[in-house]
Amino acid sequence: MAARGHVQDPNDRRLRPIYDYLDNGNNKMAIQQADKLLKKHKDLHCAKVLKAIGLQRTAKQDEAFTLAQEVAVLEPTDDNSLQALTILYREMHRPELVTKLYEAAVRKVPTSEEYHSHLFMAYARVGEYKKMQQAGMALYKIVPKNPYYFWSVMSLVMQAISAQDEKLSQTMFLPLAERMVEKMVKEEKIEAEAEVQLYFMILERLGKYVEALEVVQGPLGEKLTSELQSRENKCMMLYRRLERWAECNALSCKLLLKNPDDWQFYLLYFDSLFHLIDQIENSHSAEGEVHSSISQALSFMEDRIATEEAKESKHLRGPYLARLELIRRLRERSCPEAQQLGEPLELMFQFFVKYGDKPCCITDLKIFLDLLKPDQHVQFINRLMEAVPLGAPGEDGVAFPGDTRALQRHLCVTQLSRSLGQQHALNTQGKLGLIKELKAHYRHGLQFGKSCLKTELQFSDMYCLMAAHVYIDLWLETGDQNMLWQSLGLLEEGLSHSSSNAQLKLLLLLLYCRLGAFEPVVDLYSSLDAKHVQHDTIGYLLTRYAESLGQFAAASQSCNFSLRFFHSNQKDTSEYVIQAYKYGAFEKIPEFIAFRNRLDHSLHFAQVRTERMLLDLFLEADISSPLEESVKLMSLCPEEDDILWDSLRDNRDLTVLVSWNPKDRQLNEEHKQRSLEEDTLWLRLRSLTLRLIGCISALTHHTSRNSEKTTENGVAAKPSSLRSLLSQLENTLNQATQFTEKQLQYPFVGPVPSRLAQALSSGCCQCQLSSLQLPLHLQELEAAGLDESTALQTQISNLFKSLAVQLQDMLEKCKGDPLEVKDSQSTTQHFLLENLVYFVETVCIVLWVSNYCGSVLRPLKSSLQKKKKKKKEASTVTPPVLSAYQEFNSSLQSLLNQALEHIKSQEISLTALKLGALSLEGQTQSEAEETFTKTAMDKVQSSYLRSLQEIGELLKKRADTLKSLKI
Repeated sequence: MAARGHVQDPNDRRLRPIYDYLDNGNNKMAIQQADKLLKKHKDLHCAKVLKAIGLQRTAKQDEAFTLAQEVAVLEPTDDNSLQALTILYREMHRPELVTKLYEAAVRKVPTSEEYHSHLFMAYARVGEYKKMQQAGMALYKIVPKNPYYFWSVMSLVMQAISAQDEKLSQTMFLPLAERMVEKMVKEEKIEAEAEVQLYFMILERLGKYVEALEVVQGPLGEKLTSELQSRENKCMMLYRRLERWAECNALSCKLLLKNPDDWQFYLLYFDSLFHLIDQIENSHSAEGEVHSSISQALSFMEDRIATEEAKESKHLRGPYLARLELIRRLRERSCPEAQQLGEPLELMFQFFVKYGDKPCCITDLKIFLDLLKPDQHVQFINRLMEAVPLGAPGEDGVAFPGDTRALQRHLCVTQLSRSLGQQHALNTQGKLGLIKELKAHYRHGLQFGKSCLKTELQFSDMYCLMAAHVYIDLWLETGDQNMLWQSLGLLEEGLSHSSSNAQLKLLLLLLYCRLGAFEPVVDLYSSLDAKHVQHDTIGYLLTRYAESLGQFAAASQSCNFSLRFFHSNQKDTSEYVIQAYKYGAFEKIPEFIAFRNRLDHSLHFAQVRTERMLLDLFLEADISSPLEESVKLMSLCPEEDDILWDSLRDNRDLTVLVSWNPKDRQLNEEHKQRSLEEDTLWLRLRSLTLRLIGCISALTHHTSRNSEKTTENGVAAKPSSLRSLLSQLENTLNQATQFTEKQLQYPFVGPVPSRLAQALSSGCCQCQLSSLQLPLHLQELEAAGLDESTALQTQISNLFKSLAVQLQDMLEKCKGDPLEVKDSQSTTQHFLLENLVYFVETVCIVLWVSNYCGSVLRPLKSSLQKKKKKKKEASTVTPPVLSAYQEFNSSLQSLLNQALEHIKSQEISLTALKLGALSLEGQTQSEAEETFTKTAMDKVQSSYLRSLQEIGELLKKRADTLKSLKI
């Protein structure tokens, strides 16, 4: 709550109990206490605001807002009321009201430093940069302190960054900010490092790199002390931008002599070296000696390595890796001098001898494997194995390491072997033998981790993970699902010994999802304890499968979880920006704003938002609780597309899972681009479907209101917008069909395929489009009447028949056993669950359309009957469209009954299914392995059962509402 200590206010003692109740979450008591206090002291504004906070927290937002506005219009200036109102408005997500509050306070108390600074921060929360600039200068005039002046300067920089017109930034905002800082420099009023950093930022954005260099190298640069080598790093960056390669080279040499392990300086040294070689001229620099020939570079590298070799302990890896990097660059330029540095195989072997017992060795050497010739791969691995101290082979012929350092060396060689493609080249029997060996090494290595804490990883976990990967290779090559079951069992075993291993959890999560079992995934993802931005970068692994597998409750929870992060980010970033202003971390402010924009435009955010709204409609909106109420609560406007398609950012971390695949099997840029295209197409389809549902809702509401002879402005969707959205949906569907025809394959440890291909295969997209086209024809019929529209009625009747046929076809694609056991072989067909979900979604949309059709046809039928009565006609012929509508509803009822019977039969057979031990040709499983594999199979079975139950419950709810569709 608001800070209350040391405020010299006689009312403080009276307010304290209310504060305490609010702090303890006892909001009802806080409201009662506030009411008691207000009876005695009607003018105690703060008590009113505290009561409003209590009301806000008990979901009485309207009452809270009314009460708060009663106080706000009085323009209070007491600290308690202002702070309480600020808290309330923040909880209401109305930060713009805080600015009005402090604007009024500043008008009444124009000399208050506190109110002026609160006003500045209030503007910062809403991103009013121009007003921030003015507030900062007003504050500086009252209290001439440097931070306030530079708040104003930074606000000018933010105006430049956020300006739509780049020219305006470069000609007005940034030059003005530069002049303001120069004024302080001339008056020698620069005091803090933050002020120099801001000056540097302005010059950098203006492209004045020479002037920026002068600042860094001059007296002002001496203030840059908070970061290690801050001045040198800035000089290096500026030299690079100014293409002063001689200075860049000399400085990187100097810095490498100080710190021979800093990789970024090696890269800058090589970049500058080859630029200088290409310039073919003698170079000099005030920074020191310049290397402009390959011979100088070779000599420099030899000196660095000789220095390391002379050390008795703590050898640095940098010089050894830099030598390999130099070989690569010389080879790229076809320079014969590359041979003088040595043979890469021998150099990498020496590196392994020195650092093979460290986990970093694999990542260091992996990036230089391309220096080896293909015919050297086997020789290289054999050579490394000679440097691994292993004991005598046991009965099974496997030799084990005697300690953790030897284990790490063996593990490194095994990983390099996979990275060179040697494991992939094995035949089926070879891979099964490799798995047996890896499992033996894994279980042997567990003895070294007996004393590990639960939060620590086992030393041999990577053997387990790699064996699981080899099982997956076999599954992909042979299609034998037993391999997948064994992979799951092994990962479950690994997790039982190493419960904090994120890689085991991620691979398990992915495998369960690929098998269509979402139930175990929820706990796995939760145990990952994803933090902050990870909800965006890896959250897609969860939300992609949640709804598509029929686990609607878990899907709703998953979407809420992700959305909570995205919404809190929008609020939290403002607080980060305010703290950055307070502590002078000006260079961080643009980063915070860019980070917020990155998340606001996240593809995952748009997907989750759209899927959550669709899910809510499918679950909650039926004919008895009108669709339009749900649409209204969502503030869904069909005419407006709230997704900024051109600004969408793909923030997914597609490399989060460990992989040792060789280069030809790795994730590449084309995979990433195709995956983004696929996900964007699916999002377009879902977004257009959602907006079209909004149109149907508005049309239904408009039709029902018209039948009551009343109208309501702005409720009805325009027929033009319905037609436009249908056209967009049809075009997107055609694009999606063309995309899926390419049948692109991603690496298993790579992008997760979207729901697009399965949705098109199930027929749901085409069926939904057909049903959503009906309202257009019904509008024409409404305008023409039943008397003179025979051709149109025939067309609509045919559409009803076609829709019934499409729905029947969809149901046929749902039939089959999602999990079956034949000859001790357990196989899954999880796509049947996805097809069932698409069927239920389509049924929901068809019911809403059918409800709209009924709302149009009822008054037309009534009008026709009245005409017949007036003319005293005895004709009993029912117009074709009315007969077709009634027949369609009957066939829909029959179809839903079939679907419910199918789901019920699947539930019964799944419950009765006994999953026994796997039949493994030429393999044996220990009792422990069988137990873990059986656990995994039981989880899949249980998940399928839960999915069928939830799908069945939703379909039954929809079938019950169908009875009310009569005309």
